Amino acid sequence: MIFEGLSQKLAATLRKLRGKGKLSETDVNECLREVRLALLEADVNFKVVKDFVARVRDRAVGQEVMQSLTPAQQIIKIVHEELTALMGSTQARLAVASRPPTVIMLVGLQGSGKTTTAAKLAGWLTRQGKRPLLVAADIYRPAAIEQLRVLGKKLDIPVYVAEGSSDAAAIAEGALQYAQHYLKDTVIIDTAGRLHINVELMEELKRIKATAKPHEILLVVDAMTGQDAVAVAEAFNRDLGLDGVILTKLDGDARGGAALSVKAVTGRPIKFVGIGEKLEAIEPFHPDRMAARILGMGDVLSLIEKAEEAISLEKARDLERKLRRDIFTLDDFLAQMQQVRKMGSLEQILSMIPGMGGNLKKMQQQGNLQLDERQLKRTEAIILSMTRKEREDPSIISGSRRKRIAAGSGTTVQDVNRLLQQFAEARKMMKRFQEMQRSGKKGKFRLPFR
Repeated sequence: MIFEGLSQKLAATLRKLRGKGKLSETDVNECLREVRLALLEADVNFKVVKDFVARVRDRAVGQEVMQSLTPAQQIIKIVHEELTALMGSTQARLAVASRPPTVIMLVGLQGSGKTTTAAKLAGWLTRQGKRPLLVAADIYRPAAIEQLRVLGKKLDIPVYVAEGSSDAAAIAEGALQYAQHYLKDTVIIDTAGRLHINVELMEELKRIKATAKPHEILLVVDAMTGQDAVAVAEAFNRDLGLDGVILTKLDGDARGGAALSVKAVTGRPIKFVGIGEKLEAIEPFHPDRMAARILGMGDVLSLIEKAEEAISLEKARDLERKLRRDIFTLDDFLAQMQQVRKMGSLEQILSMIPGMGGNLKKMQQQGNLQLDERQLKRTEAIILSMTRKEREDPSIISGSRRKRIAAGSGTTVQDVNRLLQQFAEARKMMKRFQEMQRSGKKGKFRLPFR
């Protein structure tokens, strides 16, 4: 999980303050010493940590905290505000050309995930109502061109390829003419990378920049490389002049030091983050929301946005009609589960719920929470192994049918029984909820899933 270690350590440190009615300067210094260690262990740049702790200390030992009735809450508020400022204060949006197309140039080292990120960004722009064009300008790696073609086909987004060309700047120029002719409002140029920064790479990128005149030059950098990611960002910014950064594989880095350091060190904002392997797994970077997630406050706004994007309004209304008529079937159960899966992994979703972020690992270790993505796949396999009649009316599923379904789905009869029990509980819960709505009463009911 993103910032898992840092989130747990900060939560434990700040929790110690909550039991104290008043805070002395010694209490504040002890708290900040632990915050400093937590940030350094999260691979945050040493100078960034030093400046951050100094700013928090200046505010925390002032009247703002010492004369507060709830000093612990005031310190948490200060830490949240300073973390937000550290990562850029406000969301940095993409520049949009006054006269289309908007040109976005992606740069970075080989292996940082540029080609996949180009496709993810194009997909995200499509969902915002844009008409993007992907440009294969990596002339040294044929696999990159083919990879972009495959990804473009999956997303139904055109890919501009200049067969046989060995001039990346000429490819970019041809792509702009293509975009204007076919009314594409955004051009995303996937450039070549190297295993390390060298003069040849930078010269080629400068030629592309001079030809394409990009409105955005975005550095794609692997968050799992830690402080190396910040060093790479500094070098590219010095030679090219970056407009922003896209951090990939942020979900795979439990420390998150790069995300906390890159803005402070380079002065360039993080604009997007990659949070998974799926083509939908990219999202705009919101410093305030990320700070809240680090401190275990959740990220309800991002959760709502993911739900709105993944869950069809028409399907939701259809489900409501079915619930009113009490005809909720296993097909509906499967459809709801698949829509939730589109929002991301269960761990990502739960980490956005206030109070859950820093406690997920602890709950899993204690056995109070199980996040087995394979169980969702087993559930899907079981339902798809049923006949249409069985999905519409589970009551007809006898012992012999259960054996057939288990064999067809590669599961056990016990797995089938467990699913049917969960479905029955879900129907009961939804029926009670509908009855309460009709009667205008409010009540509490227990979720059937553990």
